[in-house]
Amino acid sequence: MNNIFLDTIQGKKTERPPVWFMRQAGRVLPNYQALKAKYTFSELMDDPKLAAEVTLMPIYDLGVDAAILFSDILVVPEALGMSLKFTDAGPVFGAPLHTYDDPAKQLVKDMSKLDHVYANIDKILETRPEGKPLIGFCGGLLTTFCFMFRDNVRDITFKNATEFLYKDRKTSQKIIDALTEVSIEYALKQADHGVEAFQLFETYGGLLPEELYLEMFLPASKKILNAVREKGVPTIYFPKDLGNGIKAIDKEVADFVGIDWRMSLKHARSIVDPEVGLQGNLDPRLLYADQATIEAELNKTYLPFGRDNQKWIFNLGHGILPDLPVENVKFVIDWVKSVDWGRK
Repeated sequence: MNNIFLDTIQGKKTERPPVWFMRQAGRVLPNYQALKAKYTFSELMDDPKLAAEVTLMPIYDLGVDAAILFSDILVVPEALGMSLKFTDAGPVFGAPLHTYDDPAKQLVKDMSKLDHVYANIDKILETRPEGKPLIGFCGGLLTTFCFMFRDNVRDITFKNATEFLYKDRKTSQKIIDALTEVSIEYALKQADHGVEAFQLFETYGGLLPEELYLEMFLPASKKILNAVREKGVPTIYFPKDLGNGIKAIDKEVADFVGIDWRMSLKHARSIVDPEVGLQGNLDPRLLYADQATIEAELNKTYLPFGRDNQKWIFNLGHGILPDLPVENVKFVIDWVKSVDWGRK
């Protein structure tokens, strides 16, 4: 496939950086909101036709260079036997792991719970526009671990999970191992069904001290990413808020690393293995501003960086916020695609 996103992630020179946004499938899109008025989140995920429509919507409505699979990171705990319900307030597990004396014993693998995702991928590839790649993904291990212990959708501290991890490192490791096993199988199946790139979303990478995260979660994350790369699928690792810990992500871990808005791209480029590309890191909150302010920041910070760095995918420092003006999201994408990047 001839595509600027794939060319960039494979290390080829391009006239501009590719652009896609995390959480682009839905949220700010009027067409997505129209579907949400008719169907629940679960219905959108479970029906191949609807899931394909939502996945491809940003290509048609925003003009991004790649689509990302419309799904949720918590389908992996579902494949480990946990009962999950998506409510209007957010995802809720029927029995979070902290309610058990031995939570690791509650995890019983059933990979058939993920079959609908592969059917969705097949439908997306069947109906997508020519030349538009599909990014697969799964949740980072710490992030997924945290949600499995949460019993309050408003809890963003994940007290149950972090308390358990510090109290019982041995059982925590068993849970991490179980997550890793399912995540590898899940990622490999996505590759088998045809995703052209794969991202590991570690939204809460900064929840633990850097050293502890690198000790407990980086080795298993590397296993997931390397399993996919052995299938010939390039990888992106996004450990949000890991700070200077991203310097541990070398070419042996991933092809690209996502940068959040708390770190400048310039600093990230100075500490990350030069063989590893960067993705990010526009603060999504900038898109609340007027377009003149947005353009000034793009010209000041991102144009010079993109001129000098071929190994870079333009993206946000996290996902699209649900109340961002859709016209500003489109404005940024159009700017990326139309400005003269001055690349030689």
